[in-house]
Amino acid sequence: MAQKVLGVIGGSGLYAMAGMEEATWTAVEGPWGQPSDQILIGEIAGTKVCFLPRHGRGHVHSPSSINYRANIDALKRCGVTDILSLSAVGSLKEELPPGTFVLVDQFIDRTFAREKSFFGTGMVAHVPLSHPVSSWLGDICAAGMNMLDIPHSRGGAYVVMEGPQFSTLAESELYRSSGASVIGMTNMPEAKLAREAEMRYATVAMVTDYDCWHPDHDSVDVALVIKTLHENADKAKALTRFVIENINSWETAPDCGTDRVLDAALITAPEARDPAMIEKLDAVAGRVLG
Repeated sequence: MAQKVLGVIGGSGLYAMAGMEEATWTAVEGPWGQPSDQILIGEIAGTKVCFLPRHGRGHVHSPSSINYRANIDALKRCGVTDILSLSAVGSLKEELPPGTFVLVDQFIDRTFAREKSFFGTGMVAHVPLSHPVSSWLGDICAAGMNMLDIPHSRGGAYVVMEGPQFSTLAESELYRSSGASVIGMTNMPEAKLAREAEMRYATVAMVTDYDCWHPDHDSVDVALVIKTLHENADKAKALTRFVIENINSWETAPDCGTDRVLDAALITAPEARDPAMIEKLDAVAGRVLG
């Protein structure tokens, strides 16, 4: 059985990963521009790990300026098979207070200023996204949080807003009325692109605040968010270590089809495919484009 390679995308407050053997920050070149940063590549407990700080070290990229395509392409080029995405979020539910981790299983994409697909004119593809998160990766995360005694909730929708401003009160109330659990700015189009690149994907959303809907939490305070981020960081690192140590020994992942999703997604006729597009898709779709 082929060894799984875990890609870890660190969100706000998570810019490095300790405990990796022979770890090196490596520049990964690709056709989609520059990723957020170099990728820290090493091993933990015999599993290859590729860590990418989503906002770059020092938090230099806003949610809208992140090159999501370059990030996912770079991880694919490093051999990543599975992605654990860590993301700071606001809570839309009273029962999900700051400090809670949420294993998201759905997304509502409200972004509008980002490139959302590797495919386009000259090479069109439509991948299914009804279930955007790997339940198998979620099982490993849930087991880790239970063992580590991390307050958490399994399931829930993540509203992805454009930002970088936080919500107005009217927006926050609108998002709450949808039944969504959390709100953030970064996991779309990240999850969509991971699916196009045939990699399993899971989000651990770390609640830092109640957004602005809560009567005792009138507006989002960056200082409070940073304080909670720091409190969450050690928990996130311990959880990540658990996933790394168990991903290659956990019960075999069910055949969810993610690793072969492009088999039935390409719609452009072979004779009409743009050679330049095919070249750009060498890592993402090389398996099916040859």
